[in-house]
Amino acid sequence: MIQEQWLPVARDKVFAFFADAGNLDAITPPWLHFHVVTPEPLTLQSGALIDYRLRVHGMPMRWQSEITVWEPARRFVDVQRRGPYRWWVHEHCFEERDGGTLIRDKVEYAVPGWLLEPLVNRWLVAPDLRKIFAHRQARIEELMCSPSPSSVERTRRSTGRHVR
Repeated sequence: MIQEQWLPVARDKVFAFFADAGNLDAITPPWLHFHVVTPEPLTLQSGALIDYRLRVHGMPMRWQSEITVWEPARRFVDVQRRGPYRWWVHEHCFEERDGGTLIRDKVEYAVPGWLLEPLVNRWLVAPDLRKIFAHRQARIEELMCSPSPSSVERTRRSTGRHVR
């Protein structure tokens, strides 16, 4: 799966937003009940491990990602070490384009299910991922392109989520 989003924001600022793991709570859909459980301060760099807690279709899950590639302002890669997928690799790329930043997310994954894997992916996982990334894009645009800091504060108050 590949998703792209252009923002009229400098690449360094966009990367800094993504480099703060605390912002994951703010861009993840509320229906996932997603929370980073790794204690702060959490410095993202190659080899960093991040633990999360979430719910998928009401089922509580834990997820651990490792940052395997860290190239500040250009890209980073997180790989699931423990979680709901058999395999998950998410590459985040940031490219200067047209006076702003093109964010490119490339996700490669495999779901559990053995013989049922194609059905599990088609009917559950792929639609969920499309919804999650659509929500994420809308939140990123709202938070990064907000005309004033007060809208970020309103978001924090209405969702109870930490935004940096």
